[in-house]
Amino acid sequence: MIIATVQSRADPLKTMDDVGAALMECWSPPSGTDGAFVTLSFSFKRDGSLIGTPRPTAINVEGDQKAREAFVAAAIAAMDKCLPLEFAPSLAAGIAGRVYTLEFKSPEN
Repeated sequence: MIIATVQSRADPLKTMDDVGAALMECWSPPSGTDGAFVTLSFSFKRDGSLIGTPRPTAINVEGDQKAREAFVAAAIAAMDKCLPLEFAPSLAAGIAGRVYTLEFKSPEN
């Protein structure tokens, strides 16, 4: 049996680019969603956890409402899987309460 785990990061995250890359490590788009995307809006606490639940601000998923909801749920689950993140003190000092967005996208085949 193979167990997938998120590789632990040796160093705290120093930039928002690092944060985005860390969250993308946990993203696995649902099958059959080629070219679909959702942009999530969210805020962090200084401890690397979220303030509330991420909110979708843009959704482009083929199919019905159920397909869109499943795609959004997969993106939120990816974030949950990665959190909490470990921020460098310089990033943690200014991150709390600010609103960020991140696009979760399926590759186009």
